[in-house]
Amino acid sequence: MRIALCNEVLGKMPFAAQCAYAKALGYDGLEVAPYTLSDAPHRLTAGERAQVRRAADEAGIAIIGLHWLLVAPKGLSITAPDAAIRRETVGVMRHLIDLCADLGGGVMVHGSPAQRKVAPGDTLEAAWARARDCLAQIAEHAGAAGVSYCIEPLARTETQLVNTLEDAARLVSEVGHAAVGGMIDTSSAGRTESLGVAELIDRWMPTGLIRHVQVNDSNRRGPGQGDDLFAPVFAALQRNGYGGVVSVEPFDYRPDGQATAARAIGYIRGILETLAARPK
Repeated sequence: MRIALCNEVLGKMPFAAQCAYAKALGYDGLEVAPYTLSDAPHRLTAGERAQVRRAADEAGIAIIGLHWLLVAPKGLSITAPDAAIRRETVGVMRHLIDLCADLGGGVMVHGSPAQRKVAPGDTLEAAWARARDCLAQIAEHAGAAGVSYCIEPLARTETQLVNTLEDAARLVSEVGHAAVGGMIDTSSAGRTESLGVAELIDRWMPTGLIRHVQVNDSNRRGPGQGDDLFAPVFAALQRNGYGGVVSVEPFDYRPDGQATAARAIGYIRGILETLAARPK
């Protein structure tokens, strides 16, 4: 498996410097939040996209995909009762799929809790149906681009829509397209699911639902900066033959983003070396 860093952790550092810094720390890739590239990332020109990809190539690091998809431009939603907002959102989603492919990425993580909230006076059932319809509209496009579009279960403190892997499995099944799957974020899972993360991996990885993994402590800091144990998580991933990407995505940077990124990769590489040294 490859280890990536979510690039917003490095703040306002220029993208080329982010690539060089992450590579120097020992990361295999960057998972890019589109809003860090532009206030209108779906409108980046071919030349601008090529410049972003060239920065990663020159640093010797991969762009593995995108996350925080609908932060920019403002006003997007896959659950809004207003059909015009949803049409605009679907259009942006399609452009971001193209952006992901142009940057060499293969996975997109659909978190964006504010952009899938249940509006006041609306029902969860109605919001769910609208979200399902939006995802169904982009599924073929994602498949044609070679992108795996992953629904991210989030804690109930962030959204009412898709909180568990079981929820994600239901939504993925209703969309019914191979390009749309799920993923696991260890912090959200630790705050929401009834099973531990390693147990969840053992339960859901064999079904094909989990296409991607993000690691962070339940306290929202980086792995190794809280009470959560990650050796069992990586052991479960190995046990289930996971060969994809594990991305570091903390939200609370202590003491800062650069130090958090450095601590996380050292902690994870240490776990992987220990697991590799175990007798087969």
